[in-house]
This record gives sequence, structure tokens and C-alpha cells, in this order.
Amino acid sequence: MKHSLQLKLSQHLTLTPQLQQSIRLLQMSTLEMDQELDAFAQENPFLERVEGVGDAEGGSVDADAGEGKPDEFMLQPAPTGSSADESPAEPAALTESDWDQNDSPWSAHDDEDDSDDYSLHRAEAVDLRNHLNAQLGVTQLSEHDRRIVALLIDVLNEDGYLTQNLDELAAMLPPELEIEPIELSTALRHLQNLDPPGVGARDLGECLALQLEILPPDTPYLEPALAIAKHHLNLLASRDFIKLKKLLHCNDEELRAAQRLITRLNPRPGAAFASLDTRYIQHDVEVQKVKGNWVASLNPDVMPRLRINRMYADILRRNRDSGSQHLSSQMQEARWMIKNIQQRFDTILRVSQAIVDRQRNFLEHGAVAMRPLVLREIAEAVSLHESTISRVTTQKYMRTPRGIFELKYFFGSSCATETGGACSSTAIRALIKQLVAAETPQKPLSDSQIADILAKQGIVVARRTVAKYRESMQIPAVSFRKNL
Repeated sequence: MKHSLQLKLSQHLTLTPQLQQSIRLLQMSTLEMDQELDAFAQENPFLERVEGVGDAEGGSVDADAGEGKPDEFMLQPAPTGSSADESPAEPAALTESDWDQNDSPWSAHDDEDDSDDYSLHRAEAVDLRNHLNAQLGVTQLSEHDRRIVALLIDVLNEDGYLTQNLDELAAMLPPELEIEPIELSTALRHLQNLDPPGVGARDLGECLALQLEILPPDTPYLEPALAIAKHHLNLLASRDFIKLKKLLHCNDEELRAAQRLITRLNPRPGAAFASLDTRYIQHDVEVQKVKGNWVASLNPDVMPRLRINRMYADILRRNRDSGSQHLSSQMQEARWMIKNIQQRFDTILRVSQAIVDRQRNFLEHGAVAMRPLVLREIAEAVSLHESTISRVTTQKYMRTPRGIFELKYFFGSSCATETGGACSSTAIRALIKQLVAAETPQKPLSDSQIADILAKQGIVVARRTVAKYRESMQIPAVSFRKNL
């Protein structure tokens, strides 16, 4: 093959370091952005975070770069125009469960105290093993029996269950411990007598039975409840009430009372001692109604206050020579960071306002009025790429009078209506939730019946689509929603 030189023109996209940083900051959550700024400020002495309230408004981003002062800028949040008495409601958390912990006979309701010392004291959580070992230390058992009970405590899972078979556990123990299988069974009974009730159970039925057995003997409907927990828990789970009534020789009222007694118990006695990774959501945007219009504004509490360190900037100004190239580079990187932070919040505000303009019906009437919305529609409205909109709406939250929602919540696919229009999938989910909430417990609605009801309202949706939306909202199937 003959070698030759050719001249060719082509176009390609080059991601500069500044652009790469801008994209990375845009897709970060508020917490991740704060961590990124802290790490950057430790490496770059030119960037300084202003703590507390200064001359500028809280939440403003101060920095250096201007005409007369080439090293200063300021970004301040747009005024909301809201009065002090307008406070958007906090979101309501909905948890669906068959177990009512608030009515549990052993649920503790501590009085709240706002004092700092008490808060610090409550933060020191005691795990389940320490709680059980503390009780074991004051029992009148022999040292040998205590060691066996402590061994069983060590193999409990986070919910307080003993998932390992006693025979298998005895076979795994070293022979020099001289522990017989009968001793393990006795130690298990001692363990099951400790607090919380139900700890040391080997399955759910035994856990519920242990809690029922310590109730006063004159507790109403205790006998059928014990029979269900020990022998017929699977029938209760499958809502086979006809067979349960035959086996227990009881009527509807007695079975309903026994079921109510069981559902008041705690199926996870050790969960109260588990360490929870609590994550708090800080909204980036606030939405309020101002003079009849819904207006989005940035949350000043999440906007970092940044500026160029004047001492280092003055040193760089006085020493502009070839040896200060590294300092000049750090100065430029600090300016880029401040500019990109400013651009990040500007983009979030523009996208949020575009979403609010299109979802006014949701703000006025709730989820049933949500309109279909796709990323492309917002991208065209704010003249940005769809990938940028996707980054902006990920892990960014908006506080509205109806609660705090991720920006992605306002996007949803559309389903056709008989009139030729479109209905948002979010609105269909809200309608399904309303229908299930209003159904008769004795005759719950099936997916086909829900699809028929929606069809009568002009919304064309298949049964399998209803099932998919119902499962996404963690609503049980019709057979598990049936009640006496």
C-alpha cells in the first residue's frame, strides 16, 4: 500500500475541564455538592466558604470576578414575594402494613424533650445483643447456663429471630464446651423469657405465640388468636376466612377480634434496636403562589456562600511572575468552581419554573390532575439538551404546598383517553389509590374491575397496566386486601 498525506476537515466535541466540572456538579445532589466543595476548598486555598450570615443575603454565592473588582461576583436568590404566614405543608408519609405498631401492648411512647442533653442521650442507641446481655447479667442462672444463653444471643438476626437449628448449632460447638442439645433447648426458653417479647423465636408463628402467651389469661379472644398463631397463620395470611371459621368453630365477630389482636403484635421484636441509616432530604426549590401565579424560587439554605480568599488574591497580584503560574492556575480553578455553582443553581431554577408552568393543575388539585410530561418538552422550553434535563431532575427536590417531591416525579408517560386526549400515568396511579381506599373490605376491587371503572371515566388502560401501577405503589393483590 502506498503511503500518502491527506488533508481532512472534521468536527468533534471537546470536553474542557471546566465543562466536565459543570456537568459533574449538575448531576450531584445537594449533599454531594457540599462534600465536593469541602474537598475542593481543602486543596485550593483561593476558594473560601463563608459560614454564618454576612452582609449579603443568606444563601448567596459570593466570589471574585468583576469589572472594577476583578475578583468578586454575587448570586442572590430571587425574591419569592411570599408573606411570613404562608408556610407550605410538609409531605405526608404513607406506610402500609398489616402490623399496627402504635397499638402494640408493649409499644413505648416516650415524652419528647427538646433539651440538647436529652437528645444526645437518646442518640446513644443500645443494640439488641447488649440489651439482652444486660438482662442476662441480673438473672439467677448459673455461669454455665449464662454462657449458653449468651451463645444463642450472638446468633440472633437483626429482627431477634433464631434462624439456626438447635441440632445444627450443637453439632458446630467444640466438644470441650460439653454442651448437650437439651441444654440448648433449655437456654432457648430462658432467652425467650427476656425482653422484648417474642425474641428468640424460630419463625413468625412462634414469635406471635410468645407475645400472646404473656398476655393476661382473661384477654378477650386470646384462645382463637393463639390457635391461629400456632397452627393456622398461613390461612390468615391468604385470607381464607371460611376455612378458619370452620377450624376454630367461631363466627365472623370472633374471628375479626382474634385477627385484630394478632395484628397488634410485633412481628419483628428486634427491629426497634437496629441501627437505622436516617437520610434527610433538603429541597432545592420552593414553590409558592404569588398574586395568582405559581412561582419557583431557590432554597437559600442549600446555596453555599463562596468567595475568593482576598489574602491569597493580593499575594498573587503583587507577585505576577513566571513562578506564580501554579497560583494563577488555582485562582482560575476557584473562579471556575464559583461560576459553575452559579450556573448549576440557575439551571435548576429555570427547569423547575418550566415544570411548575406545566403542572399548575397538580399544584391546584393534586396528583389526579397531573398532566403527561416528558424530558424533551422541558428541554425545548429552556433550550437545553435532554441529558441535561435528566441530570437536573435527578436527586433534586421541590417543596410544594402538597409536599416535597423529586423533580422526576413530575414526569410521566401518557395513556390515551376516549376523547383523544392523554392522561398522565401519575394521575392514573392516584385514581387507583383512591379506588382502593374507597373499596369495600369484604369485596375488594380486582384489577379488571379497576380497569373497567377507569374505562367508564374515559381512561383506556389494560388490566396488566393496572396491576403494574398497583404493584409499584405496593398495594396488595385483591386476595390479600379481602377482610371480614
